[in-house]
Amino acid sequence: MSVSLKGVAVITGASAGIGAVYADRLARRGHDLILVARNQVRLDQLATRIARNTGRIVKTVAADLKNKADLKRIETIIAIDPDITMLVNNAGVGGLEPLLQSDVDAMEEMVDLNVRALMRLTYAAAPAFVARGGGAIINIASVVAIAPEVLNGVYGGTKAFVLAFGQSLHKELAGNNVRIQTVLPGATATNFWDAAGGNVDNLPPNTVMTSEDLVDAALAGFDQGEVVTIPSLPDASDWADYEAARQKLIPNLSLSSVPARYRAAAAA
Repeated sequence: MSVSLKGVAVITGASAGIGAVYADRLARRGHDLILVARNQVRLDQLATRIARNTGRIVKTVAADLKNKADLKRIETIIAIDPDITMLVNNAGVGGLEPLLQSDVDAMEEMVDLNVRALMRLTYAAAPAFVARGGGAIINIASVVAIAPEVLNGVYGGTKAFVLAFGQSLHKELAGNNVRIQTVLPGATATNFWDAAGGNVDNLPPNTVMTSEDLVDAALAGFDQGEVVTIPSLPDASDWADYEAARQKLIPNLSLSSVPARYRAAAAA
């Protein structure tokens, strides 16, 4: 069986939830797959099902991306495999408890996965895609990137990094035929909540999206050329207004003069 004309998509955190849905949807769009997660059994079960249903080539790599050696293995695969055309950085972990009730070692592990692993895999993919003439990187962030008050502050901080990283990369790589999309899911019915010590059933039903709807909306946003996609946002102009306000700030963020309001305060 030959490699798909659309190339190979690498998906992290692929054994369940959002990652598993991305695997199904991208295979149905014609991509071959490399699925990455810790659980080899679940990976193989998913790979068998997708290959049977779509006829695509589906490979699996069991890896814990918090482990430096495992992370390096995935970086190397992305960097040297010329058939890879897409990376979906989906692997991540969340936190629900406030800082004063959180274990700092667990928070460090969150940073390792949500920030360090995503950053290193992106650094493996971006130069390779530029050299290959194009590619796409989809980074899964969260709405807490712009609403950090909602959940644990370290979690919000890691997702704010993903958003800022993606916006910077979009500007840097725009002329190299490399697409960057950052997806900001809201509450989603996945095992995220159990892993974070919560229960999705405790949330108002009208605030929780299925992982299938989320991925379908995110891919629709990708097709429409969105740099940032918020799957549950009813009115796209709200994000456009938010982004316009941010752009308006930029010219005044670094000036030689102190604003009058601070001079007045100092004089008093």
